[in-house]
Amino acid sequence: MSSAAADVVRLLTVRGWTLAVAESLTGGLVAADLTSVPGASRAFRGSVTAYATDLKQRLLDVDATLLAQRGAVDAQVAAQMAAGVRTALGADWGIATAGVAGPDAQDGQPVGTVFVAVAGPTGTDSGSAGGGKVVALRLNGDRTEIRKESVRSVLGLLLTELLSEQTGNERAQDTEQNGGF
Repeated sequence: MSSAAADVVRLLTVRGWTLAVAESLTGGLVAADLTSVPGASRAFRGSVTAYATDLKQRLLDVDATLLAQRGAVDAQVAAQMAAGVRTALGADWGIATAGVAGPDAQDGQPVGTVFVAVAGPTGTDSGSAGGGKVVALRLNGDRTEIRKESVRSVLGLLLTELLSEQTGNERAQDTEQNGGF
């Protein structure tokens, strides 16, 4: 269990939020890290490991044209995976990993190209367009290192968004209590 996973589970639980995970290159490692946290069942709804490209479209509602034009290793694909798993599993938050862990390039993308995404409740004040955010990474290392860093990165992105959401809500409550100032 990573400290990021423990922090994510704690923040989700405190807020009464739930999380769903869509994974490709990480093959279930994100879900394993989250479920290693005692009490994770209070916040973690489940995961979809959509390793095959066609499953991204069928199970996560990623646009088929996008997949055909850009391939599975793409920022917009990762964003749609996060939003799709959130909807499919009925969670408040969705996160996703997509990329190339190696040993070979994929979809014209070199090894170490990774996209991590988060989709949150609509109307959030987290500074993310539409409650979602994608980060592009260029990771070094072997297959195992790239996959582990992808897990750390997606959990870190979610943690940042959760903390931002929490801060935004506290600011709104404080403004409301002080007469709008």
